[in-house]
Amino acid sequence: MSDDPFTLFDRWFAEARDSEPNDPNAMALATADARGRPSVRMVLLKGHGAGGFVFYTNRGSRKAGDLAANAQAGLLFHWKSLRRQVRIEGAVTHASDAESDAYFATRGRDSQLGAWASEQSQPLDGRATFEARFEEMKARFDGQDVPRPPNWGGYRVTPDMFEFWHDRAHRLHERRVFTRAGGGWSEGLLFP
Repeated sequence: MSDDPFTLFDRWFAEARDSEPNDPNAMALATADARGRPSVRMVLLKGHGAGGFVFYTNRGSRKAGDLAANAQAGLLFHWKSLRRQVRIEGAVTHASDAESDAYFATRGRDSQLGAWASEQSQPLDGRATFEARFEEMKARFDGQDVPRPPNWGGYRVTPDMFEFWHDRAHRLHERRVFTRAGGGWSEGLLFP
C-alpha cells in the first residue's frame, strides 16, 4: 500500500473506473453555510492531482453560496462494487478562468447551452420555462462556439485529510487516515 494518499487515490480510482457501472467519478460534496447548516449533493470529479480535486458548477448555486461563506468542503467517493469509499476534507478555492474555459470547451454543445439556460438553485414556475430558456440559448449561439458563462466555473478542494475505508468481513472494516503534517502526510490505521 502507498504511503502517499494521492497515489493511493489514483490506484483506487483506476480500479473504480474499471468496475463501477455508472459514474465512478461521482462524489458527494458536503458544504456548510455561514450559519453552519450542512448541505450535501452529488457532483462529478473532473480533475485531480497533487493540487486538489476539481468540480464545476454555476457560481450562483447554493453550493457556491455555501463555499463563498465557508470555503471548506468534504468529498465522499463510494464505490459499491469495490466495497470501498474515500473521504476527503479541505479548503476550497476557485479553479482558474483558463482551467474553467478549457474544461467547458470539452463539454457537449447541449451541456454548454444548458449551463447558459440554468439558473441553478433558483425556483422556476415550471419546466417549460427552463426548456424555453434552453431553446433561446440554442438560437442565441446558433452557428458559433458557445463560450463559458461568466457565472460558471471550477472549484478545487485541496485536501488536508484523506480517509480510505475498505469493507471487511464481519464489519471489521479498515480505515487509513492521512492528515497533512507540514510538507507531508501523517498516517494512521483505524478500525471500527
